[in-house]
Amino acid sequence: MKLLSIAIPCYNSQDYMEHCIESLLVGGEDVEILIVDDGSKDGTAQIADTYAEKYPTIVKAVHQENGGHGEAVNAGIRNATGLYFKVVDSDDWVNAEAYHKILSVLKELSGGSKVLDMLISNFVYEKEGAKRKKVMKYTGTLPENRIFGWDEARHFRKGQYILMHSVIYRTQLLRECGLELPRHTFYVDNLFVYVPLPYVKNMYYLNVDFYRYFIGREDQSVNEKVMIQRIDQQIRVNKLMVENVDLWKLPNRKLRRYMFNYLEIITVVSTIMLIRSGTKENLEKKRELWKYLKEYDLRLFWHLRKGIMGQAMNLPGKSGRKISVAAYKISQKVVGFN
Repeated sequence: MKLLSIAIPCYNSQDYMEHCIESLLVGGEDVEILIVDDGSKDGTAQIADTYAEKYPTIVKAVHQENGGHGEAVNAGIRNATGLYFKVVDSDDWVNAEAYHKILSVLKELSGGSKVLDMLISNFVYEKEGAKRKKVMKYTGTLPENRIFGWDEARHFRKGQYILMHSVIYRTQLLRECGLELPRHTFYVDNLFVYVPLPYVKNMYYLNVDFYRYFIGREDQSVNEKVMIQRIDQQIRVNKLMVENVDLWKLPNRKLRRYMFNYLEIITVVSTIMLIRSGTKENLEKKRELWKYLKEYDLRLFWHLRKGIMGQAMNLPGKSGRKISVAAYKISQKVVGFN
């Protein structure tokens, strides 16, 4: 059994996927690299097969009909033989030194008396043209270099979220929690990191800048114009987050508060994108989203509505929308998407 399975969802990724794969090969035989070709039309499949032939004990090429990012992650989980599981997008890469530290910690903990459910590390926003690289760290919030539970986590600051880039899950935990990401839907990384959290008991935070998250491609899903075009998919993920986890049933108060804050920021992003687009149709969708929240879970609706972000998102009229956009600019700095 491999120590760590890493899935690389690839769709028409021929121009940049090799940089990603090369950065992961540094892990050697402890790692299984699953290149998931999601029905690409370019040279992605051939590149995947070439690496699988060259490194038969490390790389496996998985070919499937196009099902979107979520289905590529699902395929990764289905095919993984590693004890732990990580997703690395094909335009991103990892830092070699941090990678070796992570593998050595996973190796050390895999034989221990406590079962590790989730390892957290830092990620760096590799924003094109930015001189200063923003690093998402969890220092002061999570204990370092030891196993801990939710009770030992301190309050997460606004904008300090555990994203897909920062987590490595125990593979079996992802299967046990029944995680199945929706097909042909963007922004499912939010579900990937959110839905399994109630099953996580033991965590470990390693303060290394491991994952390099590239931001700058015009067609990237976090590009604001692209987000507005795909707003229905963002709303779908938002609703699935609400429906997949009943926050009120979570016994741990700190976990519940963290997950509520995460759901809040996703709802803010959905709402503000609808406002930013400025179309009549999207302003109607904004009303529909909040109506859905009210009807699905009244208590959750008021909890979201009464928060600072919720209030800023629902001010009436043009001047109200201006304040909403100002709140968005703050959340944008905090969240770090472009």
